[in-house]
Amino acid sequence: MSSPAIDRILRGPTGLGTAGLQLRPPTPVAEAGTSEAVAPEAAVSELADPELPVAQTPAVDVAVVDASVVEVAVGAVPAAGAALVGAVASEALAAAAAALEAVLPEALPSAPVPSSAPVLPSGPALTFGAPAAARSGGKPKTGDPIPGLYHHPIAEPDPVRVAELSLKIKAWAIDEIELYPPEWEKDFDGFSTGRYMVACHPDAPSVDHLMLAARLMVAENAVDDCYCEDLGGSPVGLGSRLLLAHTALDPLHTTAEYHPAWEASLSEDAPRRSYRSAMDYFVAASTPAQADRFRHDMARLHMGYLAEASWAEAEHVPEVWEYLAMRQFNNFRPCPTITDTVGGYELPVELHALPAMQRIIALAGNATTIVNDLYSYTKELASPGLHLNLPTVISEREGVSRQEGYLKAVGVHNELMHAFEAESAALAVACPVPTLVRFLRGVAAWLDGNHYWHRTNTHRYSLPDFW
Repeated sequence: MSSPAIDRILRGPTGLGTAGLQLRPPTPVAEAGTSEAVAPEAAVSELADPELPVAQTPAVDVAVVDASVVEVAVGAVPAAGAALVGAVASEALAAAAAALEAVLPEALPSAPVPSSAPVLPSGPALTFGAPAAARSGGKPKTGDPIPGLYHHPIAEPDPVRVAELSLKIKAWAIDEIELYPPEWEKDFDGFSTGRYMVACHPDAPSVDHLMLAARLMVAENAVDDCYCEDLGGSPVGLGSRLLLAHTALDPLHTTAEYHPAWEASLSEDAPRRSYRSAMDYFVAASTPAQADRFRHDMARLHMGYLAEASWAEAEHVPEVWEYLAMRQFNNFRPCPTITDTVGGYELPVELHALPAMQRIIALAGNATTIVNDLYSYTKELASPGLHLNLPTVISEREGVSRQEGYLKAVGVHNELMHAFEAESAALAVACPVPTLVRFLRGVAAWLDGNHYWHRTNTHRYSLPDFW
């Protein structure tokens, strides 16, 4: 028999509205000529909110192509499990290709695949849109992309969805959780949460699915602004504040005597109210594994906040590699890793935990966070004190001009993006499970949407005159 991990992967996606991806065991030799196809079983999780529509993923019989591909994807495969997979290799290739064509019909130019990646005779690969052409020179106009920054332009987000989501997220923030006072309304509107989330999640089945991401985004920004940044934030005592806020995401399990005091604390300030409410909605619409994944990603984020705060307290400028290490934790990772929940399906935990997938997610988070460093550079330069971002740290630590530090940071971003795309394509070829490829495409779409939002949000950002 195959291992439980292999069985779980071959069963395929579960969760929000997915149909089960089933592996049909090989037919015994004596019955090989009389076998009949087995109808895949539906594996649909019920939502706590019955009004939340869900996406449908076509059901297929087999998800993984042969034993060598499974070994690349999940490590050493027990001999019996490898034989089981190998027995249905031909059928698997055809079924996986057909499922991918149904789930991901877009025909986009192919991304480079490292020579070390396993290549299937006709297996599908993740592809990406054409990158934007580099500008020839001169200062970019308002709303232009950063010259030389590797990115993929996207179509304007659906204005109907943007308008509906913008109304819903503002009603949640004002009426439901009382997130901000009237004087913050202009900045809330200027953040353009609706446009941001529609751009980043093009495969979301409904506005209700987009609201899952929008609430969490607004809540994360409330914590950042009120605990860390310029709306009352400070590095002093940040650890305590973050710990208590984190219990709104990862509940305290305590005795009956002390539970009421903790419960009351969750409404004491706007960040905790927003965390609790956003997480309640997310838990109701996600699987337990997806919710736990998000909690871990938020713990990573909070650890990054604390490292940056410690440097601020000590007035320490880290080495460039140290800064990049901090940014791997203090980054956007929690946002793209919920792309499957927002899309109405689930990436199985064994596939999410693959070292190759974890590296791809880290590269994505790192690259998209440097986009933020680059677009917010001018705003941060005008703020009091030395605000750490990648261009500034390069300039300070490597003794180069601000312009040179900025342009080198553009190059760092581009290298990370190329690595993200190449390794995403390689993993899609190595393990062509429909949900895995859809997840990779979703993360790539999030990166493209995040760049679009930064480029077009002229309420918040402008570019330096370095060209």
